[in-house]
Amino acid sequence: MAYTAMSGSGTTAGDDPLQTAIWRLRSRACWADAAALLEPTTADASLQRASLLVERCLYTEQGWAEAEDALRTAEAVAQSDEERGAAACERGQLAYAATLLGVRDRADEARAALGRAAALIPPGVSGRAVLDFRRGLLAENLARSPQAARAAYRRAHAGATAHADPLLLSFTWRHLAGLALRDGELAEARHGFSESLRIREELGYLVGTAPALASLADAESEPEAARLRAEAGRLFRLLGGVPTWLARQLARPAASA
Repeated sequence: MAYTAMSGSGTTAGDDPLQTAIWRLRSRACWADAAALLEPTTADASLQRASLLVERCLYTEQGWAEAEDALRTAEAVAQSDEERGAAACERGQLAYAATLLGVRDRADEARAALGRAAALIPPGVSGRAVLDFRRGLLAENLARSPQAARAAYRRAHAGATAHADPLLLSFTWRHLAGLALRDGELAEARHGFSESLRIREELGYLVGTAPALASLADAESEPEAARLRAEAGRLFRLLGGVPTWLARQLARPAASA
């Protein structure tokens, strides 16, 4: 089965030692070091390496050329439809990140790549849940269609539950909660943000814990919001200001509940 960046492999006892080492580096924002542990000699290794470097772009706004090179390698060695679809999904994520972060408008490329992935990745496999989540990101942040985003996130949430992918669940909980907060559904938002934070703390996903804390703070009232925001800021500084986009969220005043 093709590797996907949302996978939490390496997070539990008994996992492959290489995957455990990669997870520990990745969770601490050391994507380049994690990618260096992989030899891109197989489709899975090439795809995992590309996924790590694409994720680095989204979190640090750096490393675009390296991610492109790794992605081209993954595309070249893909053999099956599922592997080609997973590579297309990563291509779409890289184009999405470049558009979202204002590097270059690649929205059309992102849509085309995720559409290609949808034609190649079979229904019911774990990669389909990742694809659904990423299509939700496009709908929410590029197309400005919260209704379409919610439907995609719910499909991804169901898929992550079916395939026992806690890391992906932490993302779907957080983004569904964000839509609930936008609609003024504070109880639903707090629940989703709390679940996302709980999962990330349990997994040791340090680079994702600060965003989870900041999101929960947006749904809380004082003084709890200030406490959560301060903890998010501490982790943010500990990781050297990663993810870069969190600085803008931490600068906003807490939402009044």
